[in-house]
Amino acid sequence: MKPQRLLPLIVATALFIENMDSTAIATSLPQIAADLGTEPIALKLALTTYLLALAVFIPVSGWIADRFGARRTFVAAIAVFLLGSLGCAASEGLGTLVAGRFVQGVGGAMMVPVGRLVLLRTIDKAELVRALSWLTVPAMLGPMLGPVLGGAITTYAHWRFIFLINLPMGALGMWLAWRHIPELRQVVGPLDLRGFGLSAGGLALAMFGLSAVGRGLVPAPVVAGCVIVGVLMLLGYVQHARHHPHPLLRLDLFRIPTFRAGVLGGSLFRIGIGATPFLLPLMLQLGFGLNPLQSGLVTFTSTAGAMLMKTLAPRILHATGFRPVLVWNGLVAALAMCVFGLFRADTPYVVMVAVLLCSGLLRSLQFTSINAIAYADIDQASMSQASSLAAMAQQVALALGVTIGGYALSLAGTLTGRPGEDPVNFTFAFLGVGLLSALSVLEMRRLPRDAGAAMAGHAQAGQEVAEPKVEARPQA
Repeated sequence: MKPQRLLPLIVATALFIENMDSTAIATSLPQIAADLGTEPIALKLALTTYLLALAVFIPVSGWIADRFGARRTFVAAIAVFLLGSLGCAASEGLGTLVAGRFVQGVGGAMMVPVGRLVLLRTIDKAELVRALSWLTVPAMLGPMLGPVLGGAITTYAHWRFIFLINLPMGALGMWLAWRHIPELRQVVGPLDLRGFGLSAGGLALAMFGLSAVGRGLVPAPVVAGCVIVGVLMLLGYVQHARHHPHPLLRLDLFRIPTFRAGVLGGSLFRIGIGATPFLLPLMLQLGFGLNPLQSGLVTFTSTAGAMLMKTLAPRILHATGFRPVLVWNGLVAALAMCVFGLFRADTPYVVMVAVLLCSGLLRSLQFTSINAIAYADIDQASMSQASSLAAMAQQVALALGVTIGGYALSLAGTLTGRPGEDPVNFTFAFLGVGLLSALSVLEMRRLPRDAGAAMAGHAQAGQEVAEPKVEARPQA
């Protein structure tokens, strides 16, 4: 098989197990919570911990690959991810499950970025779009199959097998990677250890504190201390980045309007998207009484819509440009999230499936536009730095979405005086995260009308608009 086909398929094995694992877990949250003796909302720690580990370690993935070699790093990353999967499968409580998810996140942070880095450095630009399509479509099968497979395993077997089904695919990926991925290296300077310590420590402490607020899992003084110290460390990184010649994350990139819109505006939109995989299975199972398999069969249609939009997005962007799509599609997509809260137990399945399918179409178009516009005015010298910063912001936004979704559900229960699983509480929760995502339109409106015109024009030739989410960066 040609390298431009073989290498993307090898990298896709990593994306497949990562995406399928995350979506399968979301479908099985109620059963996992019951087995571990905790509340389903408390399991948001397991989701946010994984996303946080991605955000913390993605920025150093490029340096590690350049220093130790892309093949070794990629194989080791899959091994770490599988080790975390075994830990999750063997967990006997919330703490051990969270620890296993963190180990998975460390592996995932190195796995996918380094795989994309291999493609960028080994495949000619003329073949890159086609190679990325070979990567994207198999990888999207993970989130499409994850809800159904996770629901079936939880309904007819045991939720622990969700983590064990990663092992054969992961082992195959390690074997293929060791045989076919080249050992790419570059000469790199010293790692910005102080910047890494400030950014990683600040994110970890602040996000952990926010995730634990109000659940009684951690003493309140400890939670407050984590949030305060985490924020101070992040402020310390801002000062550090201003004076360091080669900071780990270049904050000056936010001066570029298109990058600022794609990252900051995109982060607001992703908060609602991050909350949806957490809230929707809980509503379908706890609120409506569906079993995990029935829930998965409903929710997977959103990913099916996203896959369909992959072929339509370039044509739409060429016809309209980026700004109208980012503003109007973003607004409609956010309102579609609010509609989820109007579902009730007697809502016909065909209606729910139709709404989720349309939401998936709108969401995919918005993500394609956001991910592309962020790089419209980034030069090649800054591309890897920009992609690292954008990838970190993406994971933080998704983690915040889970946290805010949990808060919104708890707050709604307090205000209505009804049990947490009452459908009315989910109505208010989806309304809250949907309106928060709609705020992204305020940033998108500031874009010039011709923003990304050259990139949108490329779609006319049938090329897919790029979505460089987690490309690693070489350090000079």
